Amino acid sequence: MAPRFRRRISRTRRGTYALRLPGPERELMASLVGQLRELLEVTTDDPSVRRLFPTAYHDDPERDREYQQLVRDELLERRLAALAVMEETAEADELDDAQLTGWLTALNDLRLVLGTRLDVSEDQTPLDEDDPDAPAMAVYGYLSLLLDEAVDALAADLPPPTEPEV
Repeated sequence: MAPRFRRRISRTRRGTYALRLPGPERELMASLVGQLRELLEVTTDDPSVRRLFPTAYHDDPERDREYQQLVRDELLERRLAALAVMEETAEADELDDAQLTGWLTALNDLRLVLGTRLDVSEDQTPLDEDDPDAPAMAVYGYLSLLLDEAVDALAADLPPPTEPEV
């Protein structure tokens, strides 16, 4: 009989969220958060963070520049706040709604930056284990797993979808 997979993030009966990350995974998360925070504090123009500050007007560079001037600082502030939540709760065994939402944002940001660096695409073929990008791709997969579990945990209390009335 195969061992049962135990979710790393799940909803508890008390309405909080259990965080079951082994020590090495917590260390990895702390390291990734620190790296992204340092990068964002230095520049938001690095090509690897471009997906964190999306273009609003693809066909109008002037309007997009104005848009970026209006929203970039707020986006940066929110992203840094989410990273701070993850750093502050990296050793926690339980999270509340706001903390898990911070984790969700931080996980998504980490995944977007790493995916951009790896040039991940939907038609990505599996890498050979001796490929130099294989370890980073494994981390990308792990971040995807955690993100999926965070979304599932937050969605656990949502009412079931209803059929639209015709």
